[in-house]
Amino acid sequence: MSHPYGGQPATGYGDGGATSYSPGMESNQAQYLDDEQPMTADGHPDVEHTSVGNLIGGVTQDFSELMRLELALAKAELRAEANKATAEVKAQTGKAGKGVGMLVGAAVAGLMVLVFLSCAIWWALENVMDAGLAALIVTVLWVVIAAVLASMGRKALKTIDFSGLKHLNPKPEQTVETLQQVPGALKPN
Repeated sequence: MSHPYGGQPATGYGDGGATSYSPGMESNQAQYLDDEQPMTADGHPDVEHTSVGNLIGGVTQDFSELMRLELALAKAELRAEANKATAEVKAQTGKAGKGVGMLVGAAVAGLMVLVFLSCAIWWALENVMDAGLAALIVTVLWVVIAAVLASMGRKALKTIDFSGLKHLNPKPEQTVETLQQVPGALKPN
């Protein structure tokens, strides 16, 4: 059988001995990777005819797969928490937008009302008193109206609550839990 790296079959070493390592999948390693591995009477895998290199390669491959799966689990958990946080921020941003919209609407309406009604009231009061005093009374009236509108808008903005973000857990709990089980799984029974 020809090997891509040359050397002796099923040893992992080239013709030069220990200094020319050449990894490759040999028949014993293929048997190790097969799901139908023979078992001993004790229920353990029968590895009597498998080389130590193939066993270590299989363990390394299994450990690599385990770490890849743990990383995928951590990413999935973090993505789920990020989606929850995004939904919470969107909900609170909607409330903020409504409050700001109300304040802007109040400001525009207040300006229009201030201009037209101020002129009308000023002219009406001018018939009874001096024009300067009438203008002062109209100004005080609109200061009161502006204060009421600002108070209402501020109250609407105070309903924004980001405390729901405190309940989100950025720690990938499942991943931490399964990674804590890895050292126990590596110990011989």
